[in-house]
Amino acid sequence: MALIIKDPAATLDYQRDWGPWLATVDDSIDTSTWTVPTGITKTDESNTTTTATVWLSGGTAGQSYSVTNRIVTAGGRTDERSIQIDVRER
Repeated sequence: MALIIKDPAATLDYQRDWGPWLATVDDSIDTSTWTVPTGITKTDESNTTTTATVWLSGGTAGQSYSVTNRIVTAGGRTDERSIQIDVRER
Protein backbone atom coordinates (compact mmCIF):
# COMPACT_ATOMS: atom_id res chain seq x y z
CA MET A 1 0.00 0.00 0.00
CA ALA A 2 1.39 3.38 -1.00
CA LEU A 3 1.85 5.94 1.80
CA ILE A 4 1.11 9.63 1.23
CA ILE A 5 1.42 12.51 3.70
CA LYS A 6 -1.23 15.23 3.41
CA ASP A 7 -1.77 18.48 5.30
CA PRO A 8 -5.33 18.79 6.71
CA ALA A 9 -5.78 22.16 4.94
CA ALA A 10 -4.68 20.82 1.53
CA THR A 11 -7.00 19.87 -1.32
CA LEU A 12 -4.92 17.73 -3.68
CA ASP A 13 -5.21 15.12 -6.40
CA TYR A 14 -3.82 11.61 -6.02
CA GLN A 15 -3.42 9.28 -8.95
CA ARG A 16 -3.16 5.53 -9.40
CA ASP A 17 -1.37 4.47 -12.59
CA TRP A 18 -2.86 1.16 -13.71
CA GLY A 19 -1.02 1.32 -17.06
CA PRO A 20 1.77 -1.20 -16.37
CA TRP A 21 -0.68 -3.87 -15.16
CA LEU A 22 -3.21 -3.13 -17.90
CA ALA A 23 -0.51 -3.50 -20.55
CA THR A 24 0.23 -7.05 -19.37
CA VAL A 25 -3.40 -8.07 -19.91
CA ASP A 26 -4.02 -5.85 -22.97
CA ASP A 27 -6.96 -4.05 -21.34
CA SER A 28 -8.11 -0.55 -20.31
CA ILE A 29 -10.14 1.09 -17.54
CA ASP A 30 -13.86 1.26 -18.23
CA THR A 31 -15.01 2.54 -14.80
CA SER A 32 -13.22 3.69 -11.67
CA THR A 33 -14.61 4.30 -8.18
CA TRP A 34 -12.78 5.65 -5.13
CA THR A 35 -13.96 4.68 -1.64
CA VAL A 36 -13.02 7.18 1.06
CA PRO A 37 -13.60 6.69 4.81
CA THR A 38 -15.39 9.14 7.07
CA GLY A 39 -13.11 11.95 8.18
CA ILE A 40 -11.55 12.82 4.83
CA THR A 41 -13.50 14.25 1.89
CA LYS A 42 -13.53 13.17 -1.74
CA THR A 43 -14.20 16.31 -3.77
CA ASP A 44 -13.85 14.80 -7.26
CA GLU A 45 -12.75 11.69 -9.14
CA SER A 46 -11.95 10.88 -12.76
CA ASN A 47 -10.17 8.37 -14.94
CA THR A 48 -8.52 7.82 -18.28
CA THR A 49 -8.03 4.43 -19.92
CA THR A 50 -4.92 3.83 -17.74
CA THR A 51 -5.11 6.11 -14.68
CA ALA A 52 -7.56 6.87 -11.88
CA THR A 53 -7.51 10.18 -9.99
CA VAL A 54 -9.15 11.28 -6.75
CA TRP A 55 -9.21 14.76 -5.20
CA LEU A 56 -9.13 14.78 -1.39
CA SER A 57 -9.56 17.51 1.19
CA GLY A 58 -9.66 17.67 4.97
CA GLY A 59 -8.69 14.94 7.36
CA THR A 60 -7.63 15.19 10.99
CA ALA A 61 -3.97 15.73 11.84
CA GLY A 62 -2.51 12.57 13.35
CA GLN A 63 -5.02 10.26 11.64
CA SER A 64 -4.46 7.75 8.83
CA TYR A 65 -7.02 6.97 6.14
CA SER A 66 -7.10 4.04 3.74
CA VAL A 67 -8.47 5.17 0.36
CA THR A 68 -9.35 2.46 -2.16
CA ASN A 69 -9.60 2.61 -5.95
CA ARG A 70 -11.68 -0.08 -7.65
CA ILE A 71 -11.66 -0.41 -11.41
CA VAL A 72 -13.61 -2.45 -13.92
CA THR A 73 -11.87 -2.91 -17.24
CA ALA A 74 -13.27 -2.97 -20.75
CA GLY A 75 -12.49 -6.69 -20.77
CA GLY A 76 -14.52 -7.33 -17.60
CA ARG A 77 -11.69 -7.56 -15.07
CA THR A 78 -12.21 -6.05 -11.61
CA ASP A 79 -9.34 -5.06 -9.32
CA GLU A 80 -8.64 -2.63 -6.51
CA ARG A 81 -5.68 -0.98 -4.83
CA SER A 82 -5.45 1.16 -1.69
CA ILE A 83 -3.32 4.10 -0.64
CA GLN A 84 -2.76 5.24 2.92
CA ILE A 85 -3.15 8.95 3.56
CA ASP A 86 -1.40 10.11 6.75
CA VAL A 87 -2.64 13.56 7.71
CA ARG A 88 0.00 15.77 9.36
CA GLU A 89 0.48 19.50 9.83
CA ARG A 90 3.16 20.59 7.37
